[in-house]
Amino acid sequence: MARAVARPECVGAFLEGLALQDFGRLARALAADARLRALLPGGLREWSGAEVIADRFARWFAETKEFQLVDAAISTVEGRLQLRWRLRLQAERLGPGWFTVEQQAYADASEDGRITQLDLLCTGYLPEAGDD
Repeated sequence: MARAVARPECVGAFLEGLALQDFGRLARALAADARLRALLPGGLREWSGAEVIADRFARWFAETKEFQLVDAAISTVEGRLQLRWRLRLQAERLGPGWFTVEQQAYADASEDGRITQLDLLCTGYLPEAGDD
């Protein structure tokens, strides 16, 4: 059975929402019953619902002093969407200096093109080398 592919405007809205720290926009790119499975440095976690998932991204990436989307890419693997992004950020909760985090996700979509499933792998927050 062929998978529905997320529409470019939904994928773009997801990444734009992340880049702008606009988590409402990110939520609108997700189906209402979307699921997120994430392999994080602390282990496997799962969340359901567009608002819950957007809130999770906000917990990871809001409340920063500085925030930069360094790189992002979108492709497909046999009909499954592949998203990758790298961020640089400074946040008091992480300590002094810059941190880099990269996430890669594989996604499925509903018939309307919204993202229904994200399977995500995260590096965690990595302090940048030579940062004082």
